[in-house]
Amino acid sequence: MTTDKRARQKANRASRVAAAEAAAARARARSRLVTYGTLGAVVVLAIVAIAILASDDDEGDAADSTGTSTPPEQTVTVAPFDPALVDWVYPEFDPEISDDCPPADGSAERTIDFDGPQPTCIDVTASYTAVFDTSEGEIRVELDAATTPNTVNNFVTLARYGYYDGTTIFRTDPSIDIIQGGAPHTESASDRGPGYTIVDEPTFDTSTGQLRGPYTYEAGQLVMARSSGPDSSGAQFFFVTGPLASLLDSQGTYIVFGTTDDAGIDVLQSIIGLHEDDPTSGLGGAPSREVTVNSVTILEA
Repeated sequence: MTTDKRARQKANRASRVAAAEAAAARARARSRLVTYGTLGAVVVLAIVAIAILASDDDEGDAADSTGTSTPPEQTVTVAPFDPALVDWVYPEFDPEISDDCPPADGSAERTIDFDGPQPTCIDVTASYTAVFDTSEGEIRVELDAATTPNTVNNFVTLARYGYYDGTTIFRTDPSIDIIQGGAPHTESASDRGPGYTIVDEPTFDTSTGQLRGPYTYEAGQLVMARSSGPDSSGAQFFFVTGPLASLLDSQGTYIVFGTTDDAGIDVLQSIIGLHEDDPTSGLGGAPSREVTVNSVTILEA
């Protein structure tokens, strides 16, 4: 091997070691912003440095006419978000029932504005059914208090205050098979809600830079509507009427807290069958005639 070639190899090796050291410095700086992963980065850099030094003996075969080695092309694969791999954390639920709850028989004075979230008013060991009496028929929903106690507690308490009585299904959207309601102030998606929002169940993942949750969607589900931010549900809900709601699976952040039966699905599909497009709304459209939720009655067993 010529002296010039050894000199080029020595220069190349020094350059690559300097680059590895600079990368390590950048990794150390990034560690101030990252919760974990720095140790793995240092280990990778060490392995790279060892590989660089070990490859010098074969560099003559990989070098081009200028004496600069040409690394092979590399492909970085980013794994897709998989909800099954996330250790979902559910917020605590206080099981002690408050004295400050509306009567279970629904006899409380109708109230649609509140100072804060509802106190504990349900027993998570009991079963709850929400009966929607609508102008298009009855929809009976089995509520999932075991999995989503905070959400069910909020809905049950609002229903017992008559929050949903006399409201309308103001949105139908066949592109994602949903119908939406629960907005007594404005009968629109921009309704200000009950005066508070509730916690997400579970706490949604943000590791990808986007809020994502574990839920998937199919016909018959009762689901909380929300904005794009965390802990943003309040009172609005939507029903899933068909398979196109699975387009929302990639988000998975709309909390599913109840399911209706085949008879209820028939009513839901009859409502979305009334759909009329409204290109100005950005939300699909609305029923061709007013669809009223006369009342929501809670049955406890």
